[in-house]
Amino acid sequence: MDVSLLSRIQFAVNISFHILFPVISIALSWFVVYFRYKVGKTGDEAWLQAYRFWTKVFAVTFAMGVVSGVTMSFQFGTNWPGFMERAGNVAGPLLGYEVLTAFFLEAGFLGIMLFGRERVSQRVHMTASIVVAVGTLLSAFWILALNSWMQTPQGHWVDAEGVVHVKSWLDVIFSPSLPYRFSHKILASVLTASFLLVGLSAWQILKKSANTATPKVMKTGLAVAAVAIVLQILAGDAHGLNTKEYQPAKLAAIEGVWHTEKPVPLTLIGWPNEAEQRTDYALKVPYLGSLILTHELEGEIKGLNEFADKPPVAPVFFGFRIMVGVGVLMLLVSWYGWFKLRKNRWQPHNLPRWLLYTFAGMTFSGWVATLAGWYVTEIGRQPFLVQGVLRTSDAVTRIVPSGNVGLTLVMYLVLYAAMLLSYLMVLKYMAEHPEHEPPGVKQLKQAEQ
Repeated sequence: MDVSLLSRIQFAVNISFHILFPVISIALSWFVVYFRYKVGKTGDEAWLQAYRFWTKVFAVTFAMGVVSGVTMSFQFGTNWPGFMERAGNVAGPLLGYEVLTAFFLEAGFLGIMLFGRERVSQRVHMTASIVVAVGTLLSAFWILALNSWMQTPQGHWVDAEGVVHVKSWLDVIFSPSLPYRFSHKILASVLTASFLLVGLSAWQILKKSANTATPKVMKTGLAVAAVAIVLQILAGDAHGLNTKEYQPAKLAAIEGVWHTEKPVPLTLIGWPNEAEQRTDYALKVPYLGSLILTHELEGEIKGLNEFADKPPVAPVFFGFRIMVGVGVLMLLVSWYGWFKLRKNRWQPHNLPRWLLYTFAGMTFSGWVATLAGWYVTEIGRQPFLVQGVLRTSDAVTRIVPSGNVGLTLVMYLVLYAAMLLSYLMVLKYMAEHPEHEPPGVKQLKQAEQ
């Protein structure tokens, strides 16, 4: 394999591993804030148990995200120097803003959040928890602002040497796809964290390590997931309309539309055949594609034959269906789980064991949907690194031998597999050995006084 393909695989491995942790921590930080609020509001020991346990989960997840994020920045210089040479005037400041605004907030107040509960007032501690949560949102905003500009670039001009210069920072930051991409990612984080709450709570019940916080945590996770999945479907629909307008080739690959059609059926499943430009074994629903993609019963969708530059169809086609399939499963599980939990008077110990095992099996379902959606987004932009501005082949290194890239790729795979296994084992151990008797609310108030 050549340097370009190896570098793409290596960056995909890095970003796939990294994104697993921010997609949890962004929303989990707000769950922690909610638990902290309930501690101060109700004085209930169960909420304190929930707060202490999930603060630890957040700390471990946040640390993994920071460590894995550092390696990606190095690859801009080693594997993708052309990206920073050509688009560094945009990418550099946006990444810098993320560090200056988001990371400093998180790093500065995380210590107070983790270790200051018995050393500062409740108000200061609550404020520190909120600031950390705001920092995670800001971090997501700047990263997605850069990615959205790469998908739908505007507010720039390109000189004779192909170097991108900023014409309007407002246009760069608030590119046409940012509102849809940001809302879609934040809701993905909410769903990922919600099912993590539900899944670990179910595991605690199955392993008989549950405490008084477990029912409250499961109820919270199911309630948030049941609402968030509906909002995610609406956000996904709006994002699809935006993609149709600004990245029609990606949309055609997602739906397997080889030739311009009107009306367009919805292809539920099939096998893309790029050589013959057709989808084999396709199961289609007439008119539904046009209705969903254009909101018109006989709307037209441009086919892949209309575009000189088009992405590889198979990974985009299958990735989208995996994402949607997991989303449908989340909808069914969260709604049915909420109904059963309510019917059992909010006592998860009375739920059927098969449902508890289903919850446990869905613990990391958000990871699957997030990775599938991320691959659709990134592969669907090919052959461009910055849509219509910078080709991927023009940004890859010309001096690093393919053997070196292959060796580091293997090292990354081994290291990340070990780190991921360690992370999962830590969460498993924490769920099976929760802290049953934390210091009470009264003791904390006495310590503050």
